[in-house]
Amino acid sequence: LKTLRSYFLRVYIYRLARDELNWTENLPCGLWDCNCEFRQTKGCCCVSSALMQLEEATMLSMLSISEDLHNLNQHIDAIAGGRNVAFTASLTSTPGCFGPFNKNVPIPYQNITLNQGHGYNSALGAFTVPRAGLYSFSYSTYSNMGVAGEHIYQKTQLVRDGQVVSSSWEDNREDSEDSATHTMLLKLHPGNQVYVELVLGRFLCGDTQGFNSFSGYLVYPMQDV
Repeated sequence: LKTLRSYFLRVYIYRLARDELNWTENLPCGLWDCNCEFRQTKGCCCVSSALMQLEEATMLSMLSISEDLHNLNQHIDAIAGGRNVAFTASLTSTPGCFGPFNKNVPIPYQNITLNQGHGYNSALGAFTVPRAGLYSFSYSTYSNMGVAGEHIYQKTQLVRDGQVVSSSWEDNREDSEDSATHTMLLKLHPGNQVYVELVLGRFLCGDTQGFNSFSGYLVYPMQDV
Protein backbone atom coordinates (compact mmCIF):
# COMPACT_ATOMS: atom_id res chain seq x y z
CA LEU A 1 0.00 0.00 0.00
CA LYS A 2 2.85 2.34 0.85
CA THR A 3 4.43 1.59 -2.52
CA LEU A 4 1.17 2.34 -4.33
CA ARG A 5 0.80 5.64 -2.50
CA SER A 6 4.35 6.57 -3.46
CA TYR A 7 3.65 5.65 -7.07
CA PHE A 8 0.42 7.64 -7.28
CA LEU A 9 2.10 10.62 -5.59
CA ARG A 10 4.91 10.60 -8.13
CA VAL A 11 2.46 10.29 -11.00
CA TYR A 12 0.35 13.16 -9.58
CA ILE A 13 3.39 15.39 -9.16
CA TYR A 14 4.54 14.52 -12.65
CA ARG A 15 1.17 15.30 -14.19
CA LEU A 16 0.89 18.57 -12.27
CA ALA A 17 4.33 19.73 -13.31
CA ARG A 18 3.85 18.51 -16.87
CA ASP A 19 0.67 20.55 -17.19
CA GLU A 20 2.43 23.61 -15.80
CA LEU A 21 5.42 23.30 -18.10
CA ASN A 22 3.56 21.86 -21.10
CA TRP A 23 5.55 18.63 -20.75
CA THR A 24 4.94 16.58 -23.90
CA GLU A 25 6.92 13.37 -23.32
CA ASN A 26 5.28 10.11 -22.16
CA LEU A 27 6.27 8.30 -19.00
CA PRO A 28 8.68 5.39 -19.47
CA CYS A 29 6.96 1.99 -18.92
CA GLY A 30 3.54 3.61 -19.33
CA LEU A 31 1.38 5.04 -16.58
CA TRP A 32 1.01 1.68 -14.86
CA ASP A 33 3.42 -1.24 -14.81
CA CYS A 34 2.84 -3.91 -12.16
CA ASN A 35 6.00 -5.80 -13.05
CA CYS A 36 8.13 -2.69 -12.56
CA GLU A 37 6.30 -1.36 -9.54
CA PHE A 38 6.07 -4.55 -7.47
CA ARG A 39 9.18 -6.52 -8.50
CA GLN A 40 11.75 -3.74 -8.99
CA THR A 41 10.66 -1.22 -6.36
CA LYS A 42 14.20 -0.25 -5.36
CA GLY A 43 15.18 0.74 -8.86
CA CYS A 44 11.83 1.31 -10.45
CA CYS A 45 12.07 2.81 -13.91
CA CYS A 46 8.44 3.91 -14.23
CA VAL A 47 8.71 7.57 -13.34
CA SER A 48 12.11 8.22 -11.76
CA SER A 49 13.85 9.14 -15.01
CA ALA A 50 11.01 11.37 -16.12
CA LEU A 51 10.87 13.08 -12.73
CA MET A 52 14.61 13.77 -12.84
CA GLN A 53 14.23 15.34 -16.26
CA LEU A 54 11.25 17.30 -15.03
CA GLU A 55 13.16 18.49 -11.97
CA GLU A 56 16.00 19.70 -14.18
CA ALA A 57 13.59 21.44 -16.57
CA THR A 58 11.76 23.04 -13.64
CA MET A 59 15.02 24.31 -12.16
CA LEU A 60 16.13 25.79 -15.49
CA SER A 61 12.73 27.43 -15.91
CA MET A 62 12.90 28.91 -12.39
CA LEU A 63 16.39 30.26 -13.06
CA SER A 64 15.19 31.84 -16.30
CA ILE A 65 12.19 33.41 -14.55
CA SER A 66 14.43 34.69 -11.75
CA GLU A 67 16.79 36.30 -14.27
CA ASP A 68 13.87 37.91 -16.11
CA LEU A 69 12.49 39.31 -12.85
CA HIS A 70 15.91 40.67 -11.92
CA ASN A 71 16.25 42.40 -15.29
CA LEU A 72 12.72 43.76 -15.00
CA ASN A 73 13.42 45.16 -11.53
CA GLN A 74 16.58 46.83 -12.79
CA HIS A 75 14.65 48.34 -15.70
CA ILE A 76 11.93 49.65 -13.36
CA ASP A 77 14.52 51.08 -10.97
CA ALA A 78 16.31 52.78 -13.85
CA ILE A 79 13.12 54.38 -15.10
CA ALA A 80 11.93 55.42 -11.64
CA GLY A 81 15.34 56.74 -10.63
CA GLY A 82 15.82 58.48 -13.95
CA ARG A 83 12.72 60.60 -13.41
CA ASN A 84 14.43 62.43 -10.57
CA VAL A 85 16.18 64.91 -12.84
CA ALA A 86 15.46 68.59 -12.21
CA PHE A 87 17.35 71.80 -11.52
CA THR A 88 16.80 75.49 -10.98
CA ALA A 89 19.39 78.24 -10.58
CA SER A 90 19.55 82.02 -10.70
CA LEU A 91 22.12 84.70 -11.34
CA THR A 92 23.75 86.00 -8.18
CA SER A 93 22.89 89.51 -7.04
CA THR A 94 24.00 91.97 -9.74
CA PRO A 95 23.50 95.61 -8.66
CA GLY A 96 25.72 96.61 -11.58
CA CYS A 97 25.67 94.93 -14.98
CA PHE A 98 26.60 91.51 -16.30
CA GLY A 99 28.20 92.26 -19.66
CA PRO A 100 28.72 93.49 -22.27
CA PHE A 101 31.26 91.06 -23.74
CA ASN A 102 32.91 90.80 -27.14
CA LYS A 103 31.47 87.31 -27.70
CA ASN A 104 28.50 85.24 -26.64
CA VAL A 105 28.95 84.11 -23.04
CA PRO A 106 27.06 81.38 -21.12
CA ILE A 107 25.33 82.93 -18.13
CA PRO A 108 26.77 81.45 -14.90
CA TYR A 109 23.67 80.87 -12.79
CA GLN A 110 25.51 80.11 -9.56
CA ASN A 111 22.71 80.38 -7.01
CA ILE A 112 21.48 76.76 -7.20
CA THR A 113 18.33 75.88 -5.27
CA LEU A 114 17.66 72.48 -6.84
CA ASN A 115 19.89 70.02 -8.69
CA GLN A 116 18.41 66.52 -8.62
CA GLY A 117 20.48 64.17 -10.73
CA HIS A 118 23.43 66.63 -10.60
CA GLY A 119 23.04 67.53 -14.26
CA TYR A 120 23.57 71.28 -13.84
CA ASN A 121 27.11 72.61 -13.54
CA SER A 122 27.35 76.18 -12.23
CA ALA A 123 30.99 76.53 -13.33
CA LEU A 124 29.94 75.95 -16.93
CA GLY A 125 26.47 77.43 -16.58
CA ALA A 126 25.26 74.37 -18.47
CA PHE A 127 23.01 71.37 -17.96
CA THR A 128 24.39 68.04 -19.22
CA VAL A 129 21.71 65.49 -20.09
CA PRO A 130 22.09 62.30 -17.99
CA ARG A 131 19.65 60.16 -19.97
CA ALA A 132 17.54 60.24 -23.12
CA GLY A 133 14.11 61.77 -22.81
CA LEU A 134 11.81 64.73 -23.24
CA TYR A 135 12.94 67.73 -21.17
CA SER A 136 11.31 71.03 -20.31
CA PHE A 137 13.46 74.16 -19.91
CA SER A 138 12.52 77.65 -18.77
CA TYR A 139 14.62 80.78 -18.51
CA SER A 140 13.80 84.31 -17.42
CA THR A 141 15.67 87.44 -18.49
CA TYR A 142 15.44 90.61 -16.39
CA SER A 143 17.17 93.98 -16.46
CA ASN A 144 16.67 97.18 -14.45
CA MET A 145 18.53 100.28 -15.60
CA GLY A 146 17.37 102.23 -12.53
CA VAL A 147 16.74 105.50 -14.37
CA ALA A 148 14.01 106.21 -16.90
CA GLY A 149 15.38 106.85 -20.38
CA GLU A 150 18.42 104.61 -19.96
CA HIS A 151 18.95 102.16 -22.79
CA ILE A 152 17.81 98.58 -22.08
CA TYR A 153 19.86 96.46 -24.45
CA GLN A 154 19.59 92.77 -23.66
CA LYS A 155 19.42 89.52 -25.59
CA THR A 156 19.67 86.01 -24.23
CA GLN A 157 19.20 82.69 -25.99
CA LEU A 158 18.72 79.05 -25.10
CA VAL A 159 21.39 76.90 -26.73
CA ARG A 160 21.64 73.15 -27.28
CA ASP A 161 25.13 71.95 -28.20
CA GLY A 162 25.94 75.27 -29.87
CA GLN A 163 22.61 75.54 -31.70
CA VAL A 164 20.21 78.34 -30.72
CA VAL A 165 16.70 77.01 -30.07
CA SER A 166 15.07 80.08 -28.46
CA SER A 167 15.86 83.74 -27.79
CA SER A 168 14.60 86.75 -25.87
CA TRP A 169 15.58 90.37 -26.51
CA GLU A 170 14.80 93.98 -25.58
CA ASP A 171 16.13 97.19 -27.16
CA ASN A 172 14.43 100.43 -26.05
CA ARG A 173 14.63 103.58 -23.91
CA GLU A 174 10.96 103.69 -22.95
CA ASP A 175 11.16 101.36 -19.94
CA SER A 176 13.63 101.47 -17.10
CA GLU A 177 13.15 97.75 -16.47
CA ASP A 178 11.80 94.80 -18.40
CA SER A 179 11.69 91.00 -18.32
CA ALA A 180 10.75 87.98 -20.44
CA THR A 181 10.33 84.24 -19.90
CA HIS A 182 10.56 81.37 -22.36
CA THR A 183 9.73 77.66 -21.96
CA MET A 184 10.83 74.95 -24.39
CA LEU A 185 10.37 71.18 -24.75
CA LEU A 186 13.38 69.35 -26.19
CA LYS A 187 14.09 65.72 -27.05
CA LEU A 188 17.63 65.07 -25.87
CA HIS A 189 20.32 62.38 -25.88
CA PRO A 190 22.70 61.61 -23.00
CA GLY A 191 25.61 64.05 -23.10
CA ASN A 192 23.73 66.89 -24.81
CA GLN A 193 24.40 70.27 -23.17
CA VAL A 194 21.81 73.00 -22.74
CA TYR A 195 22.58 76.50 -21.49
CA VAL A 196 21.53 80.14 -21.71
CA GLU A 197 23.98 82.66 -23.14
CA LEU A 198 24.18 86.46 -23.25
CA VAL A 199 24.69 87.69 -26.79
CA LEU A 200 27.81 89.78 -27.46
CA GLY A 201 27.46 93.52 -26.88
CA ARG A 202 24.33 93.09 -24.66
CA PHE A 203 24.05 93.37 -20.89
CA LEU A 204 21.84 92.56 -17.87
CA CYS A 205 21.70 95.14 -15.09
CA GLY A 206 20.22 95.76 -11.67
CA ASP A 207 19.13 92.22 -10.80
CA THR A 208 19.37 92.11 -7.02
CA GLN A 209 16.62 89.50 -6.44
CA GLY A 210 17.59 86.63 -8.71
CA PHE A 211 15.03 87.33 -11.43
CA ASN A 212 17.45 86.02 -14.08
CA SER A 213 16.91 82.27 -13.73
CA PHE A 214 17.29 78.98 -15.56
CA SER A 215 15.51 75.70 -14.78
CA GLY A 216 14.69 72.36 -16.35
CA TYR A 217 13.44 68.87 -15.64
CA LEU A 218 12.91 65.49 -17.26
CA VAL A 219 9.27 65.17 -18.37
CA TYR A 220 9.64 61.46 -19.15
CA PRO A 221 12.47 59.14 -20.26
CA MET A 222 12.63 57.69 -23.77
CA GLN A 223 14.37 54.59 -25.07
CA ASP A 224 15.33 56.20 -28.36
CA VAL A 225 15.15 59.85 -29.43
